Amino acid sequence: VQLQASGGGLVQAGGSLSVSCAASGSRFRFNGMGWYRQAPGNQRELVATISSAGVTNYADSVKGRFTISRDNAKNTVYLQMNSLKPEDTAVYYCEGDYIYYNDRDEPVVGRSWGQGTLVTVSS
Repeated sequence: VQLQASGGGLVQAGGSLSVSCAASGSRFRFNGMGWYRQAPGNQRELVATISSAGVTNYADSVKGRFTISRDNAKNTVYLQMNSLKPEDTAVYYCEGDYIYYNDRDEPVVGRSWGQGTLVTVSS
């Protein structure tokens, strides 16, 4: 099960940007999905998560500015980022906890990460 992130780019402070992450493969479904970010010299940190039922959780630093959503039919998770600040500059990674059914229809759990997409906010 692979995740492919897209979007990101360069935006001025106060602007908006969205990123998305789509899963490929077959015989799987995702439970929780989320976005993390890593700025140069910093550890990877949680940005937002969303459960399969749509329950969301946000880091305090992005509450009220970022919105996470998902389309279960498309196995895609989105992150809408508004009122961006220079400190939001980072590589953004999507993540998903999945259940995959093997050839014997046995469930196999795992976690997949996207390749990361760079978001740069200029001041």
